[in-house]
Amino acid sequence: MIAAAQKISNACSNSSVLVKGGHLELKISDILAARDAGLVPTDRLHWYHQCGPDEPEILRIARTSSIEEHTNDRVVADILWTGGKGHLFIRPLVESCSTHGTGCTLAAAIACELAKGAPVEMAVEIAANYTNQAIATAVPMGRGHGPLNHLHASLTRILPVPTITCPAPFVSTLIRSTKDLWKDYVQHEFVIQLGKGVLPQANFVHFIKQDYHYLKHYARAYGLLAAKSSTFSALESCARTIAHIVRETKMHAAYCQTFGVTENELLSTPESAALSGYTTYILEAGLRGDDLTLLVAVLACLLGYGEVGLWLKRNALTPESGFYVEGNPYEKWINDYSGNDYQTAVRIGIDTLEARILRDPPSTVKYSELLQVWERVVKLEIAFWDMAMSLS
Repeated sequence: MIAAAQKISNACSNSSVLVKGGHLELKISDILAARDAGLVPTDRLHWYHQCGPDEPEILRIARTSSIEEHTNDRVVADILWTGGKGHLFIRPLVESCSTHGTGCTLAAAIACELAKGAPVEMAVEIAANYTNQAIATAVPMGRGHGPLNHLHASLTRILPVPTITCPAPFVSTLIRSTKDLWKDYVQHEFVIQLGKGVLPQANFVHFIKQDYHYLKHYARAYGLLAAKSSTFSALESCARTIAHIVRETKMHAAYCQTFGVTENELLSTPESAALSGYTTYILEAGLRGDDLTLLVAVLACLLGYGEVGLWLKRNALTPESGFYVEGNPYEKWINDYSGNDYQTAVRIGIDTLEARILRDPPSTVKYSELLQVWERVVKLEIAFWDMAMSLS
């Protein structure tokens, strides 16, 4: 496809050429192989936000129920040759019969973006994403291949509606809004050393002592969230989360005993500045804001630890990575956070937040506020790992 796009461009006085690849099923591994072969460099790979090797584990498992290598995921790719360079626009494969007229839709959308003054690469990316959403949100009609949902963008939305390929658009947006910070959080040096079994025991014990106190404040935050909730389903979600936290504290206490830390020592350990600053912010955000503000504030912890558990588990599938679970001194911790009980809590958290957003979409001002709250709590989570590493 890349060679064909280049050949056509050369034959047409170096015009920009787009070769549409909707009927060619590829895997992410095929795209990465093209990158490694030097056919298309990394900076010209345009991944749709809900696919690619950097897709968060918690979002991928919500979409596929699998922690297998991302490289097995099926994708489609369009090839743009312009200015003597090739660009790949990659997005997840949507299993749908609502694909009649995709080429015309894509061409028309590109023409619209070019008419608005967008550079050709941006025009193709916007148009490809528009067409992908038009397929994903289409309602099947009749037999055979039906039409796309061309009207999906006619209603101005801050966030797209959930689809099969993107079942959690708000959580996905939150993570993408803090892409670098999120990576610093879930792939922190503490996490890496823990996953490779080389984290000093003193650092882990210091962390788990502080985390024991954190869980107490975290349960209080969910109690406040319950008080601010207006539906039985939301109340049930809070109650189940608090019950999970109580079980988690018992797990912490039992786990600490294996490292020679008694429950009395846990209870008498002073709270660190990082812990106090974090929990004070969460409770203050809940007191001054509504249930949505508080829900965003508490979910950074729930989702982040779920991501860490799955990330460690998946990396352990590749022996040369240096990560391992069986025989790791922190094996139980990894299994707890990658296990079904905790991941069920993660899915409940994601579903609760997405349902809340869908029921009452935020205004532009409220959306901006939520992004700021999310960024703040992600930074506070990083500071919590830093505290563990510095024994402060």
